Amino acid sequence: MASPPSEWTVLSMLKWATNYFEEKGIRNPRFSIEWLLSHILEVKRLDLYLIFDRPLDDEDLAKLKPLIKRRALHEPLQYITGETDFLNAVITTKAGVLIPRMETEHLVELILDKHSDKKKISVLDIGTGSGCIAIALKKNQPEWNVTATDISQYALNQANINARLNDVEIEFIKDDIFNSQAFSSDQQFDIVISNPPYILYDEKEGLDEEVKNFEPETALFCESIDMMYGAIRDFSNIYLKQEGLLYLEIHEEKGEEIKSLFKSEKWEATVHQDYAKKDRFVISKKVK
Repeated sequence: MASPPSEWTVLSMLKWATNYFEEKGIRNPRFSIEWLLSHILEVKRLDLYLIFDRPLDDEDLAKLKPLIKRRALHEPLQYITGETDFLNAVITTKAGVLIPRMETEHLVELILDKHSDKKKISVLDIGTGSGCIAIALKKNQPEWNVTATDISQYALNQANINARLNDVEIEFIKDDIFNSQAFSSDQQFDIVISNPPYILYDEKEGLDEEVKNFEPETALFCESIDMMYGAIRDFSNIYLKQEGLLYLEIHEEKGEEIKSLFKSEKWEATVHQDYAKKDRFVISKKVK
């Protein structure tokens, strides 16, 4: 490990901490220190490159060093700084709630692109977690009626905080997709969305440390792909309108398996890829 410099600047910290994180086996070491340093200095990450020579004073270092130690233990950056961007929304992130992913941003973009001409429709987000999907949709389409559910009251509390932070009005409801009792039989939605737990438990050891050791298991893992997505399908059979669309984020290796759950005269289903060209979404239309 290289010795710390006698005087700290933005550039010397970027170099030293990148090497330190590399030694600790941290994913994206340069990006990690850029994220932390921009958070402490309250500047955009790319603007760090305009202030290479800026000295870091004792107050800066006192704030930064604990964050570096936490990152060296593989704690996710979003939990360390307490927030992340999600499309045009700022989402606070705390341990116990799943961190929003880039793939989920893509899911929201698909929905917004498909329904850009629809001004007043009803949307349900199942398993909302931080509320990122519901909040981003509502910010882009203020006239949409957006409802979101989760089995975790802790997650719903955080989602409510995020909704207020982004100045949007969403109805958050506690509900269990395997035993849904939150809606009346005549209540229906134009769009149903879900990014449910879809990693199988026997895949846990293959996950990155910052995922398996820090993010909530209940938001990551499921016992059965068929049971999880089958429950969402069965719910949508009742609560999704005719010609309505069901948007699902999925495990990259389970696209055809999940699509096969919709092989009936009631549904038309297609698998869509994310920006990395991996099967990531199943979009199903309720036709009967």
